[in-house]
Amino acid sequence: MNHTTHHPRKIRQLLPIQDVRLDGGFWKDRQELITGVTIPYIWEALNDRIPGVPKSAAVENFKAAAGLSDQGFFGLVSQDSDLAKWIEAASYSLMIKPDAELEALLDGVIEILDQAQEDDGYLNTHYSLNGIDKRWSFLRESCELYCAGHLIEAAVAHYEATGKDSFLRIARKYADHIGRVFGREEGQKRGYCGHAEVELALVRLYRVTGDEEYLRLSKYFVEERGQKPYYFTVEKAAASSDRNIMEHLVYALEEENYQHSQSHLPVREQEHADGHSVKGMYLYSSMADLALEYGDGELLQACKRLWDSVVGKRMHITGGIGSSAVGEMFTFDYDLPNDASYNETCASIGLIFWAQRMLRLEPDRKYADVMERALYNGVLSGLALSGKQFFYTNPLEIWPEACAVRKDKEHILTERQHWFDCPCCPPNISRLITSLGQYIYTLDEDVVYTHLYMSSSAKIGSGSGAFTLVQESGYPWNGSVRLRIEGEAPVKRTLALRIPGWARDYAIMLNGVDITKETAVENGYAKIDRVWTDGDTLELLLPMDVEKVYAHPKVRYNGGKVALQRGPVVYCLEEADNGPVLSGISLPRESKPEARFEEGLLNGVVALYADAVKTAVEQPALYSAQRPAEEKVRIKAVPYYAWNNRGRGEMAVWINER
Repeated sequence: MNHTTHHPRKIRQLLPIQDVRLDGGFWKDRQELITGVTIPYIWEALNDRIPGVPKSAAVENFKAAAGLSDQGFFGLVSQDSDLAKWIEAASYSLMIKPDAELEALLDGVIEILDQAQEDDGYLNTHYSLNGIDKRWSFLRESCELYCAGHLIEAAVAHYEATGKDSFLRIARKYADHIGRVFGREEGQKRGYCGHAEVELALVRLYRVTGDEEYLRLSKYFVEERGQKPYYFTVEKAAASSDRNIMEHLVYALEEENYQHSQSHLPVREQEHADGHSVKGMYLYSSMADLALEYGDGELLQACKRLWDSVVGKRMHITGGIGSSAVGEMFTFDYDLPNDASYNETCASIGLIFWAQRMLRLEPDRKYADVMERALYNGVLSGLALSGKQFFYTNPLEIWPEACAVRKDKEHILTERQHWFDCPCCPPNISRLITSLGQYIYTLDEDVVYTHLYMSSSAKIGSGSGAFTLVQESGYPWNGSVRLRIEGEAPVKRTLALRIPGWARDYAIMLNGVDITKETAVENGYAKIDRVWTDGDTLELLLPMDVEKVYAHPKVRYNGGKVALQRGPVVYCLEEADNGPVLSGISLPRESKPEARFEEGLLNGVVALYADAVKTAVEQPALYSAQRPAEEKVRIKAVPYYAWNNRGRGEMAVWINER
């Protein structure tokens, strides 16, 4: 086991959310949708005030634990986390747009949490209401530490948003309790959670408090995972006599499958992305955090191996991951079905968390490219244009009749839902989009890395070296990006601009002069080093040609098929534009799709048009020696993220090619 020591050092920094403001365009619209519509909607759902949707009771559970309600516990063991993620998203909302009413609402919720907390710091409504004597006895499936992690993350966000330490004190008291219970000292449990999350939360708590005990506790949880004897085997034997109390928690799902929780091997020895995809993303994110804090090269290499496994062999073109509905997990290399993949929205969100942390370790375009891919496709598809409906799973092909009848496709929803029995995705996507300011840039001492392109203004540095970096862009519909320096004093910095992997060509202009050829590119970032003065303007011009993308030959589902992508946006065909039986459409190899912005379509998108061929469906026989008749058609493709905003129907990302 590695015993690296933490030595505080300067590391690549994220900009505080308050210092980055989205000023307009694509992502500003979505932030306003989340803050104005989705966050209030989720609050109503958590309070069971939306008719016809699955009951939540997340707020009522805390009221009951606080002695303010006589209701018993309701819901899943992970229910506490839904409220925690909503608090985190609402806190980010306050950073974007101060709102006295929302802040007062949060104050009231935090007061309930304070009253619900046990005297020793423990805070979990399931066990407070169902038997406190059974706490910490069923870590594999109880989600206690998972819920604790989300409460801690929410507390950090609330403190950063308001400066109030009311929730942070609750979180620290809980974390201190966890630190007393778990560890390698005599009398402590040598356990860890079946669902990673507390590990990365503890790093966040360390960073805001400076208390290294939280960092060491995170390191313990990460490094204890996968050690023998397997903790879950020990736990199962100890809990067997109490199974009647825990009968709603089922061990039988993966009876001895430690891969499901990434606990089959110590993390430093893991070679492939195995198990539950969301659990994996949260674990790998915490591994990257610890590699950064400790300067741990061995842990970094493990992260890089796992990254290559996910991105190189187990990720859909949309950034969707976790192809199996059974266990919501990775399967094997190149097993990426279109019409049956699970691709949970939370998994793509977790992939973005991980990519951001890898960028702090190594500013390499490959991480930002995946972050962008997942953001525009695998994540955004989880949210309807209305802000009030959501996808939990994100397949790449839909045949509604099959989804309605076939047992193996019952997990595939053909329309976004107003809520779920397990509603982890709606508040998760809300906390991501409200915190987007932290994903655009990272800072070295003298280098500003720009990873994502979206209209915004960012405050960089402090004192005499401070300046504002204003970014103007029509992204993702056009590839013209302009960055302008606003500052009172000259400042020497290197601006590093990501050249996306999808860009076949580019140009860089400095104050109107082409500097493309003289600009060095390192790990996919064009670096411009100079003394910047007020008004200096840097332009990045990225031609957005329509790309035909082909899958690796080992992805058997996509043999003879092609996908369309323009810039970071992956496209799909919908029945609404192309009629039924999308499987009968073939795109000639020589066809050149055309792009056209349509203001009135799906809140304004670039649609793609192409000449294609479609087989007729009027053939009388089920099987025939005669080739089906064909007709020439003009097909229309829309961004994948926007599918199913015009009613139920077929959808396909991968198209036959001839």
